[in-house]
Amino acid sequence: MKRHEVEHVLRAAAAITDETEFVLVGSQAVLGQFPDAPPALLTSNEIDIFPEHAPDKADLIDGAIGAGSLFQDRFGYHADGVGPETAKLPAAWRSRAFVVVGPNTGGARGLCPEIHDLAVSKLLAGREKDRDWLAAAADAGLLDGDTMRRRLDTVEGVEHAVMTTARRRIPAWIG
Repeated sequence: MKRHEVEHVLRAAAAITDETEFVLVGSQAVLGQFPDAPPALLTSNEIDIFPEHAPDKADLIDGAIGAGSLFQDRFGYHADGVGPETAKLPAAWRSRAFVVVGPNTGGARGLCPEIHDLAVSKLLAGREKDRDWLAAAADAGLLDGDTMRRRLDTVEGVEHAVMTTARRRIPAWIG
C-alpha cells in the first residue's frame, strides 16, 4: 500500500460506518509514521482497521471494502475490519501514535502505532510474514532493540511462553 491508499480507506471507512476516529494496526500502519516507508515494508495490499469508538462496526468495513469486495476489485487494495484485540500493543502506545489525517481522508482520522509499538505487536504475533516485516524494518535501520525490549515488557495479557519467545527473537533481528 501507499499512504494515499490508506487515506482512501479511511475516507471509505468513515462513509460506511458514520465514524471519524479509527485505529490502524498491522504492517501498513507504518505509513502513519513513515509516509514514504521502504518498499520492503509495504508489500501488503490491506490495512487492518477498526472504528475507535465503535469497534463493532468493523464488520461493516470488512463487508463493504474488505477482501473480495468490489472496492478491492476496483482499487487493488482493501481494509480488514478487525477488533481492538487483534494487535497486542505496549502500554501507553496511544501517547506515541501518529495520526493520518488530511484533505484526502474526508475528515476521518487514523491512529497508527509508532514503529516500535507496531514491531512489538508483530513480534508477539510471530507469523512468518511478521518476521519478514521485522527483518525489513531492522535492515532499514528503523528499529532499536532496547526500545523494543522495554516496550515488550509493558504488554499485558500475553502468555509467558509467547513473551519468552518474543524476547529471544529480538536479537535475531536487531543484533
